[in-house]
Amino acid sequence: MANLQKITPFVWFEKDAEKAAEYYISIFENSKIKRVQKYPKSAEEVSGQKAGSVMSVDLELDGVNFQFLNGGKIPEFDLRSSAISFVVSCDTQEEIDHFWEKLSAVPEREQCGWCVDKFGVTWQIVPTALAELLSSADQEKVERVTACFLQMKKFNIKELEKAYEGR
Repeated sequence: MANLQKITPFVWFEKDAEKAAEYYISIFENSKIKRVQKYPKSAEEVSGQKAGSVMSVDLELDGVNFQFLNGGKIPEFDLRSSAISFVVSCDTQEEIDHFWEKLSAVPEREQCGWCVDKFGVTWQIVPTALAELLSSADQEKVERVTACFLQMKKFNIKELEKAYEGR
């Protein structure tokens, strides 16, 4: 059966693609490692990786296909930039708390629902209600919600709702 997902996120790791994949599938429901490919001997010289070591991991996180590569250390391919992140939409505070606990590993990089995990990947742990709160026709409500979440690291749904209601 063909892959129905047209675009697949591809993440370059220096060496921890398989460890990262195993970690993420332990966090997200409906997730699995689909395939692990090893470097062939013919790629040793170009890649700098040993034959038989993990080259790439195809995985599924909550229904979304990803591909991770152990590509070695190349400064231009550094995960420390937050220019690309993965958004996790959460319906409840319990979900936000779960993903935040598992994925936030760099406290100084936390802001407005953004966090960085132990592998250097940037995530946004966002309540699904936020879009609705921010799309109100009442600009005062939008201002209050925005001012509230700009002070947060991890989102707090009750506090956002209080701000929306003016309490």
